[in-house]
Amino acid sequence: METLMETRVEAGSALHSVPDGGARHAAPHSAPRAAATWHRVCPLTELDDSWGEAALIGGRQVALFRVGERSVFAVSHADPATRANVMARGIVGSRGTTHTIASPLHKEVYSLATGECLGNPELRLGTYPVRVVDGAVEVEL
Repeated sequence: METLMETRVEAGSALHSVPDGGARHAAPHSAPRAAATWHRVCPLTELDDSWGEAALIGGRQVALFRVGERSVFAVSHADPATRANVMARGIVGSRGTTHTIASPLHKEVYSLATGECLGNPELRLGTYPVRVVDGAVEVEL
């Protein structure tokens, strides 16, 4: 069941562990952001592997996905083709080594790391930097 988690902070994409216990974004953001802020969203353990959760972060709807033990992605909850907030309900998969999400509406497939649409170059899914700090998922908006 989809949960809408609210926090007073703003949101983040793919995580990779770093020695200080946090993680760093591995791919470029979908758009430049001025004065971005990290927002603590939820414990990593609350995200099920290959399942989406929606979060309201700083007034934005964000879809969070955990893939494996520590890879976490944050993307816009809005489907790029229809603007309907449904991406947390998409189907998680992969194309080669690229983690993907397929829209539940039109089945367009997007890279979770970059937001690139693999079937239609005119569409792009917004992505946000993500990190895990002390076991908590943080997203930068």
